[in-house]
Amino acid sequence: MDDLPLDQVRTLLAVVDEGTFDAAAAALHVTPSAVSQRVKALEQRTGRVLLLRTRPVRPTESGEVLVRLARQVARLERDAYAELGLGSGGEPTRVSVAVNADSLATWFLGALTRVPGEPRLSFELRREDESHTAALLREGTVMAAVTSSPEAVPGCSVRPLGRMRYLPAANPEFAARYLAGPLEETLPRAPVVTFDRRDDFQDAFVRRLTRGRTGASTSRHLIPTSEGFAEAVAAGLGWGMVPETQAEPLLRAGRLIVFAPDHPADAPLYWQQWKLDSPALAAVAESVAATAATALRS
Repeated sequence: MDDLPLDQVRTLLAVVDEGTFDAAAAALHVTPSAVSQRVKALEQRTGRVLLLRTRPVRPTESGEVLVRLARQVARLERDAYAELGLGSGGEPTRVSVAVNADSLATWFLGALTRVPGEPRLSFELRREDESHTAALLREGTVMAAVTSSPEAVPGCSVRPLGRMRYLPAANPEFAARYLAGPLEETLPRAPVVTFDRRDDFQDAFVRRLTRGRTGASTSRHLIPTSEGFAEAVAAGLGWGMVPETQAEPLLRAGRLIVFAPDHPADAPLYWQQWKLDSPALAAVAESVAATAATALRS
């Protein structure tokens, strides 16, 4: 197969980002017919369907590969222009990162403050569960991610960051009411706090505790922010697995107790990023790794 025409690859990216062929045409200052022809030509050249013609348009698995390529080429072009002194008026370089809510609420923002002032950067953070952040990398939506997966996304490098420790915690009055007796019997029936419908962390803890017999209670509260989650547990809505860093001040204040101190849960975290020789991305990666080394368990 011949080299991929960059104008066709960029057009594919525009369609995905804008959501429709008409909107992509307006963004590229060409006709909708020209956009359609370029995408069709790219599909013929690759021998694959690249877009699902839905509203908004969505890339297929093959389309995601080329969308990621388009974003990486754009990143390299911007870095090259900056090194040549041809950047657009000193505009900061945008770095997009997917990060899980608990890292965002505890240590990750501190990492961003440690990034050197040059080159000038602006951050675009996408909050997503650590087990799903790799999907955003695969789609080409972000350049880097804090993820629970040690397996590198194609075109990405991966490095371990450390382990975030979670403590099985509850309000003292809640524990006295719901958790008196053997935990294997009381915990599966007690109200529980979860992050969202995809959050399986509490259920997995109960399965470990009961040796796979059952998961957490169906009486559950969905609290979709890290700070709100910890506060909901401290307020007595239910029990939950609270990040150690967030739990410590609540434990000192007597608002939480750790009801199973011999059973903490550690979540390994990894940093994945595009394999690009990008000074901006390298600066962020080094700062994230250095901060994680002090904030997370090894």
